[in-house]
Amino acid sequence: MTYNVRYFGHAAAIAGLGSTRRGIDSITMAIAELSALPHVICLQEVEARSLRSRWSHTPGQHKETQIQSVMKSLEGALGTAARPHRYRDLYFPVHQYRMGNAHLYTTGLAVLVRDDVEVLSAHTQDITHRRFRATSKWKQSRACAHVAVRTPGGVAVDIFNTHLSLPAFISRDLMRIPSRMGHGDNQAKEIAALAEFVDQSRQSERFVVAGDFNSLPGSPAYNHLMEKLGVHDPFPEAFGTSLHRLRDDWPTAGFLKFKMRLDHMFVGPGLRWVDFEDTHPYGSNGRWQGLSDHVPILGRFDLKR
Repeated sequence: MTYNVRYFGHAAAIAGLGSTRRGIDSITMAIAELSALPHVICLQEVEARSLRSRWSHTPGQHKETQIQSVMKSLEGALGTAARPHRYRDLYFPVHQYRMGNAHLYTTGLAVLVRDDVEVLSAHTQDITHRRFRATSKWKQSRACAHVAVRTPGGVAVDIFNTHLSLPAFISRDLMRIPSRMGHGDNQAKEIAALAEFVDQSRQSERFVVAGDFNSLPGSPAYNHLMEKLGVHDPFPEAFGTSLHRLRDDWPTAGFLKFKMRLDHMFVGPGLRWVDFEDTHPYGSNGRWQGLSDHVPILGRFDLKR
């Protein structure tokens, strides 16, 4: 499962302005009520602790991080739903904006691993493309987290969780492209860094690269990633549609009146897709609607025969 939870800030009247406890509880309960609990959950835009996240923490827990708050909520939701499994969290801080000693907001990646899955290793890599040295400290960092796991069946799989930058909007050529998500030169540079990290870290062809790529299907960044890594996006095949129809029929995120497919789940040649149960388009009535400005992708995979 891959899900940009946008710091758990969209399940309240102040949607998008700050994290809330309700935002966390709504998402963890939706996960706990899934027909099949994911073995691995990749989350993007998870806070550490900041002014923006202050309403999401357990009351009275002044040093609690957001991922600790999430795990308490998830454990409670799993108990309420009478589910036998629990999760272990791996948190990878990526960026923070500060004013003096105060953290205005923070962001990071999280990977939640079910208790019957063994974690073999975990590390992260900065993949940010910084165009100008003078302003590099203001550029929001981007990273890829790698977690190697062994499934209950004894198979080792490499999981990569990432979140790419938006395209650089000040490019003259870029402004000529109406649908410019995935057309940024900066995104191409980050894709190159991401591909190098994946190639150096994975142990086999059984790997998944998932997250928020801020790139439309068929865009240069999307195509470049598949070419560099030899991966494929099984979603069009699973639903019998084309890449361009995927943009319209299966958006994963929304901004104002725009709906876009920005989140993807790419798989290596050692895996084959089984289904995408409990996945639905952004903007449709479903389990995930209104919980974030994204909806998750849930994929089930098996070994390629």
